[in-house]
Amino acid sequence: MLEIVQTNENNYISIAVTGDADASSSIKLDKGLRSAFDESHSNIIIDCTNLNYISSAGLGVFMSYIEEINQTNTTFVIYGLSEKVLKVFGILGLDQLLILKNTKEEALVELNGL
Repeated sequence: MLEIVQTNENNYISIAVTGDADASSSIKLDKGLRSAFDESHSNIIIDCTNLNYISSAGLGVFMSYIEEINQTNTTFVIYGLSEKVLKVFGILGLDQLLILKNTKEEALVELNGL
């Protein structure tokens, strides 16, 4: 089961992802990300601290936004990936295409360009 919680902060939107992002729940992940882009947020952070598992379908959701992130100059930062999930991102080279940080504090530094 996957839970997506979206929170509007001062200058960014935070999307917390909890549970397992697999083939059946990746649609929910896509809807959560899509709503942030449809609302034209230029700063988006994804909290994956409680993301237990991600399948190729879940990874595909993130991959599908890479071009849009680049074209819209959106600052899109993912943080809190577990070691095993981070390893999967690395195997696919997503660690080179997306901004991955360890903590929310690091993500906010990236967001604010400090």
